[in-house]
Amino acid sequence: MTEWWESLSTLVQVLYCIAVPSTLLLLLQTILSVSGFGGDSDVNLSDTSGIDMGDISSADFGDIGDVGDISDLSADVPDGSEVNVHGSYSSLQLFTVQGIVAFLAVAGWVSIAALSSGLPGAGAIPLGLVAGFFAMYGIAKLVQISKKLTENGTIDFRNAIGESATVYIPIPPSGEGEGKVTLTLQGRFMECSAVSNEREMLKTGTSVRVTDLNGETLVVERQ
Repeated sequence: MTEWWESLSTLVQVLYCIAVPSTLLLLLQTILSVSGFGGDSDVNLSDTSGIDMGDISSADFGDIGDVGDISDLSADVPDGSEVNVHGSYSSLQLFTVQGIVAFLAVAGWVSIAALSSGLPGAGAIPLGLVAGFFAMYGIAKLVQISKKLTENGTIDFRNAIGESATVYIPIPPSGEGEGKVTLTLQGRFMECSAVSNEREMLKTGTSVRVTDLNGETLVVERQ
């Protein structure tokens, strides 16, 4: 083993020192993610949070004030649209822990393979870097798709406004109590709490339309 290692060039030795630990760390990250140990802890080897390349160039840090309150900030622009400082959780994030580790592992092994095949270092290293970048991009894309699926699976009751529903449990008049309605929301058939400002009770089977929200309680009117 020692003779084999000493027979390698300095460049190949350096590449092995990069590729082997990175590969082991990547395997550890994968095992933690699959086994469910990559939860919401503060220190997480499988953490996929990173730098949002899409929003960072447009951020305005002029008068933010207290950084602790940044999650509550939003700004109105002249055309009436709203700028949300949260950004999109499903935006492409390249520089994550998993992405960087994948970059180092793939770049290292591809460079070693290229050098072993007789390619000079001037060609092998750039080839490895390109392969590593594609690996990092692939990881970022998989995380983006995963986050989009998670976002799409979360019920947003604001999407119910304007939708038709059917009274399931009678709804008292003038907001005096809650009843239940059934409706299809984001492709799911759901039963939701509802109130009404109608003067008469809305009986079971009555067709209604969602006009507003009170938390997760729907405000409906006779349709």
